[in-house]
Amino acid sequence: MKIRIGPYTSWFGPYQLAELLCFWAKEQKDEYGLPKKPDWVHNFGEWLAHGSVEPEPQAGEIRSWNRERHMTWLYRFLSWIHSKQKRSIKVQIDPWDTWSMDDTLAHIILPMLKQLKEKKHGAPFVELEDVPKKLHGKKLTKKQKDQGEVDDKHFERWDYVLDEMIFAFDSKINDNWQEQFETGESDIQWKKLDNGCSEMIHGPNHTKKYDWKGRKAYEARIQNGFRLFGKYFQNLWD
Repeated sequence: MKIRIGPYTSWFGPYQLAELLCFWAKEQKDEYGLPKKPDWVHNFGEWLAHGSVEPEPQAGEIRSWNRERHMTWLYRFLSWIHSKQKRSIKVQIDPWDTWSMDDTLAHIILPMLKQLKEKKHGAPFVELEDVPKKLHGKKLTKKQKDQGEVDDKHFERWDYVLDEMIFAFDSKINDNWQEQFETGESDIQWKKLDNGCSEMIHGPNHTKKYDWKGRKAYEARIQNGFRLFGKYFQNLWD
């Protein structure tokens, strides 16, 4: 298998052009403390994009984001350039990659999950049924929910889900996890029967024991990790 996937194509439009042309304009901090260019740079981008600068909405004014505005030739030209850009994706699959496809994919998915957990900048909503009760968090009022607020365990729930996915795929790759539920030594012997067949029996030194209950619980956790991976597959973004 050979995989080469390039970065996503980035949008460069009139507003980005305005910031580039006004590179000397010093950044300011917005109400959230984040850096941004002065408002006049944004207005310049408005003019490049639409040929006019739309005034800020007044208090109580409702403005639809779905309305169509005039697009300048520059806006159309930059949109045309963007439409021609394609993300570079090259995937070569060899015959042996599908002999044990689950194992092949596990080697790719596991490091990606680990990087996602380390680099993530947000968290999706996780259903309470998928996490322990201790991660249910404080209940929010309807007003808080309507305002998009999240409870105190919101991000911990996503960390838990990612950890369970990582656990499942790590166990898939390191498939000797069963050994931790085995103790003692095997002493297997074959006893010849009168009918000519042989019977497998335990010899005098056989001390092998299995923790079937622990193994079953471990395997259930693996399966749950795969279930969570499928359920939250479309939430695997940064």
